[in-house]
Amino acid sequence: MLMSSSLKNKSSLLNNRAGNNIIETVLRQSKTLARVNPHATIALARFIRLRHLCNRIRYSSFTMAGSEAKKSGGGKKKEVKKETGLGLTHRKAENFGEWYSEVVVNAEMIEYYDISGCYILRPWSIAIWEILQAFFDPEIKKMKIKNCYFPLFVSPGVLQKEKDHVEGFAPEVAWVTKSGESDLEIPIAIRPTSETVMYPYYSKWIRGHRDLPLKLNQWCNVVRWEFSNPTPFIRSREFLWQEGHTAFATKEEADAEVLDILELYRRIYEEYLAVPVIKGKKSELEKFAGGLYTTSVEAFIPNTGRGIQGATSHCLGQNFAKMFEINFENEKGEKAMVWQNSWAYSTRTIGVMVMVHGDDKGLVLPPKVASVQVIVIPVPYKDADTQGIFDAVSETVNALSEAGVRAESDFRDNYSPGWKYSHWEMKGVPLRIEIGPKDLANKQVRAVRRDNGAKIDIARANLVEEVKKLLDTIHQNLFDVAKQKRDECIQVIHTWDEFVQALNQRKMILAPWCDEEEVEADVKARTKGEMGAAKTLCSPFDQPELPEGTKCFASGKPATKWTYWGRSY
Repeated sequence: MLMSSSLKNKSSLLNNRAGNNIIETVLRQSKTLARVNPHATIALARFIRLRHLCNRIRYSSFTMAGSEAKKSGGGKKKEVKKETGLGLTHRKAENFGEWYSEVVVNAEMIEYYDISGCYILRPWSIAIWEILQAFFDPEIKKMKIKNCYFPLFVSPGVLQKEKDHVEGFAPEVAWVTKSGESDLEIPIAIRPTSETVMYPYYSKWIRGHRDLPLKLNQWCNVVRWEFSNPTPFIRSREFLWQEGHTAFATKEEADAEVLDILELYRRIYEEYLAVPVIKGKKSELEKFAGGLYTTSVEAFIPNTGRGIQGATSHCLGQNFAKMFEINFENEKGEKAMVWQNSWAYSTRTIGVMVMVHGDDKGLVLPPKVASVQVIVIPVPYKDADTQGIFDAVSETVNALSEAGVRAESDFRDNYSPGWKYSHWEMKGVPLRIEIGPKDLANKQVRAVRRDNGAKIDIARANLVEEVKKLLDTIHQNLFDVAKQKRDECIQVIHTWDEFVQALNQRKMILAPWCDEEEVEADVKARTKGEMGAAKTLCSPFDQPELPEGTKCFASGKPATKWTYWGRSY
């Protein structure tokens, strides 16, 4: 146990930003320390206990009313805001990485695990994943795509069958090499993706044209091990996703599905997560390893000046069909190879949403993916009709719930209303409803929007209709604000000097390009630095006009298309 005098000294240290930074550093490094030295776990427990204590003991005076207020030298009331211990210690605009790490933990979305790069997804984030799944799964079933499940493990022989594919994933593949104390005779890979897991069986199941199309999807986890700078949701060693794998008799069928799936991914981001995205095609250097071409939806994070690949829909062509001998007899009795697609989105979607919408109060959830869309909080004062207020809260929750709104109440009596406001703001609930004595008397409720803090009084007689309108308005406002910020970061350039200047200003750059791999590789090499090299994000399907004679910004050769460039996650 720590002595009380020592505790006081350490609490004093931790009650400032430097102390907090020390603890954050220890927490991030603790997993490695614990493996090296078992005593590190004890030290970690003490640090966590100290941090928790510091958050509880931080407080300051608050303004008192009337004659009880203390006067300063100038005769004015001393106004110091009361702290709840729930606030963030980093600002989004000042230290984005630390801000993001705080938000996902304090909003109860994730918890750090004792293996680096792995995270516990708590109910608050899994609920978002389930809502996205509830949209996407019925949509692909309308397309006659069926769900299945393939094993997590891959044999080396199968994994290495497709050379380009293996080389693209080789650094990320995790291997099982032991069983108990015994070494395995043949190591077994853990899937980084499932092309090589599934396609030997496509070869077995597809014999004739009547077996096509074969359209399967699986909801599962994958493991990609070797990387630096793990980030919850964005870059983790294990993550959840869906992966679709389809086979067709013709390229035209495959091409059509690629775009149909990509549109569903756009809808996930824009209609559910309120995040604007750009649909486009990846360059040859950035396409899926072993595929024919890759399409994607690309988002952008203004605070970091980085693009982020939101989801991908690949046409694999016939390369995998050739490697795995997925052949069929067509209607003319001739032997032919299938055309294949694969497509996926993952829990990265949640991280993009946090990055785009979150603020200095914490998480901001779009109403469509919030597991709690409305939180109703009683605000009783001394001598108020407390039971009447509680009854009104319950009636409000019941009315909203019956109308399909995900509403909950917070009756906890060990926290003040102010603490509850901060708590639910941190968790990003789109709309807060407060009911106090005045609201009870006026047969109304006070609604407070999470996205902009606006306060609206709503008559209880019109409650359901007005709340539904408000939730729609909040969602649209989140999208509009995010799009405006994103669009302000897009810069059109024509020359190398303009490109470098825009890159240094953390812009999403739209530039004329000759579409040559050597030129893209040269751009990467010339921009490599501490911030990371620039690369193509995508060539948008919605192409601006390209005047005749336009030159590539990097090579000076004739440009063939407009392409988005920038740094990326």
